Amino acid sequence: MAYKIITSQCTVCGACEFECPNAAITLKNDLYVINPKKCTECEGHFDVAQCAAVCPVPNTCVPA
Repeated sequence: MAYKIITSQCTVCGACEFECPNAAITLKNDLYVINPKKCTECEGHFDVAQCAAVCPVPNTCVPA
């Protein structure tokens, strides 16, 4: 499974992009998106998904 960003809630702050250990988060058309093929939910790196942990807007980075 992977995480996704609820684009209507995203403030495009960029916090998640730099925390992702798999470089799965990129800026496309002025919105951040998560590549589900690269997203591992941070397994093997962290106990919780870092995108969700650092996002300043609750429930914006969520399991797909």
